[in-house]
Amino acid sequence: MLRHLLFSLFAVATALHAADEFPLVPAQECHPRAGLPNFFAKANKAGAEVKIGYLGGSITAQNGWRPKTLAYFQKTYPQAKFSEINAAIGGTGSDLGVFRLKQDVLDQKPDLLFVEFAVNDGGAAPEQIFRCMEGIVRQTWKALPDCDICFVYTITEALVPAMLEGKFQRSASAMEKIADHYGIPTIHMGMEVAKLAKEGKLVWKAKLPKTDEEKKALEGKFVFAPDSVHPHVETGHELYLEAIVRSQQSIIAASKKTGPHALGAPFIATNYEQAKLLPITAATLSPGFKLLDSKTDDFGKRWANRMTALHKGSQPGDTITFQFKGTRCAIYDIVGPDCGQVSVTLDDKPASFMPRIDAYCTYHRLATLVVGTDLEDKVHTVKIVIDAKELDKAAILAKNGNKIDKPERFAGTCFYPGAILLVGEMLK
Repeated sequence: MLRHLLFSLFAVATALHAADEFPLVPAQECHPRAGLPNFFAKANKAGAEVKIGYLGGSITAQNGWRPKTLAYFQKTYPQAKFSEINAAIGGTGSDLGVFRLKQDVLDQKPDLLFVEFAVNDGGAAPEQIFRCMEGIVRQTWKALPDCDICFVYTITEALVPAMLEGKFQRSASAMEKIADHYGIPTIHMGMEVAKLAKEGKLVWKAKLPKTDEEKKALEGKFVFAPDSVHPHVETGHELYLEAIVRSQQSIIAASKKTGPHALGAPFIATNYEQAKLLPITAATLSPGFKLLDSKTDDFGKRWANRMTALHKGSQPGDTITFQFKGTRCAIYDIVGPDCGQVSVTLDDKPASFMPRIDAYCTYHRLATLVVGTDLEDKVHTVKIVIDAKELDKAAILAKNGNKIDKPERFAGTCFYPGAILLVGEMLK
């Protein structure tokens, strides 16, 4: 949780100084646009099985607005049977979501897709948000033209200043451009949060009061979250749920035309409609890399719902090579205590050295290793090698106040690649 908080704070810090450079849109809780006609039509059918996909970050991963809205829809439309596709990964934004969309969501054929990335995209450039969010829309409607989409926006203390002035934060403002272009309804779940904050009635960061004394000390103020980012399930997430519930009437009223969503001209020509996630086995791996079978290997089982071709390389010199034609490439991998660093060579450029452990790595987690972005659309050659250098892991961890607990857990120069994230095509 702490790592996701710090990720969000770091991301927004890089963007705050540039907020005035991008026009912020007026804050409004719900823009119904063309509504969710196919979703509501199916929800009203007796015996219908309705799937709702939730693509987002750690706020969606919480036991909060996601299960709360699922329960709300089930109660509101008891004649149908609702189920969820939980595709939330903490600390990740639309720049990963657009690549894992097919595997994590579309292959399960949702009827409605909620997309929540406004917080974790807080530090992203608007053009990058355009590419990713439009890529999510176009991939979805190309594969499942009857699937409705709704963008939902969340808020944090670091992102709220624009909201206090009656404007959406920059990331949500950028997403509104895509929503406008495609007629997608949007709900800002943080409007009431911002209202309470402006009135001085909100406590951004505190434990929920339990005793009468603790409640009295808060003077009736609303406690939003334990960390100013991830809402308390009992409070902040209730506000998020209420925003969605309030928005239903206007969205239903706008939901007039059922049928397949047509894909017209794109908003931005460089959008990531062609983004794909390929197993790492599409590349050439040296013999030192071993498959961590998701059925038999204990470590591999932990990531089975995200990576089916997870490999482990542990020796310096273990190498991955491949060629592709396209404009963006990254490796979907796992960082953690036993990882080292890799050298990445793209075409004839000098090698870049990229650690696969950071200040938050007291545990293993999903990550991305960016090979190249905004590349010329031509053939590129990639070589990734596990480096022999032993990193000062104690110094790395200390940046976040962490320490090495058991030296054996932090020994090694491991690299855990699972997939290639590509805008383009792999070459043999």
